[in-house]
Amino acid sequence: MGLVISQLRRRIIVFSGTDGAGKSTQIQLLDDLLVAEGVKVTQFWARGGYTPGFSLFKALIRKVRPGSVPKPGPSKARSQQFKSSRVRRTWLLISILDLILCYAGWLRLKQMLGYTVICDRYIEDTLLDFNHNFPKEDVALWWSWRLLEALAPRPRLRFLLIVPPEESARRSILKNEPFPDSPETLEWRYARYQELAKTGPWVSIDCLDSIEAVNQQILGAMESCD
Repeated sequence: MGLVISQLRRRIIVFSGTDGAGKSTQIQLLDDLLVAEGVKVTQFWARGGYTPGFSLFKALIRKVRPGSVPKPGPSKARSQQFKSSRVRRTWLLISILDLILCYAGWLRLKQMLGYTVICDRYIEDTLLDFNHNFPKEDVALWWSWRLLEALAPRPRLRFLLIVPPEESARRSILKNEPFPDSPETLEWRYARYQELAKTGPWVSIDCLDSIEAVNQQILGAMESCD
C-alpha cells in the first residue's frame, strides 16, 4: 500500500454518488489513512450555487436588494423567481464562473503545494443538479460549462457510491437533513448515477454493504490503480 500511497501524492480523488451513500464517512477514513502515511491531504467540496464565493455574492445582493435573490431551500417564491429565464441564466452563469475559480484556481493551487485532494462530489454532480433543477437550460452546451470542463483537473480516482432511493431516504431521516429530496427526485438521481457509472473510469460501489466492506473495496481499487 505504501507504493500506492506515494503514487497518489498531489493527486485528486473524487467521491460522487447518491445522498446517504456514506461519502463523508469514506472520505474521512481515506483522509486518516493518507495522513497516517505522511501524505499532505485536504478535503474539497464544491456544488454549483453553494460555493463560498457565490454564497457571499448572494448574501451581499440580499442586503442591497432584499427579495431579488431566491432564498435557500425549496419554496413557492423561489420557484416563481426561477421561472424568469433571465434569473435562471444569470444564477447559473455566476455559479459556473465561481466553480471555475474553485476548480481551476483553488484546487490546482493545492496540487501545486503538494496536497492530495479528496473531493466530496465533482463537476458531474453539479451538472446533474443543474439538469434536474433547470431542465429548460442545456447547461452542458454553454461556453462557461465547457470552459469549466476544460480547466477542471482530471481526477486520479473516481468513486461512485450508490444506495437505492428508499435507503437514501431512510438515511436522510436519520441525519435530519434540512431539505430532503422527494421520492421522485431520489429515483431520478439514482437512475442518473447508474447511467454515469457507465460513462467513464468510475469505480461504482454498492453501499448497502457495511462501512468496512465499502472501505476495503476503495482500498482495493487504490491498489489496482496504475
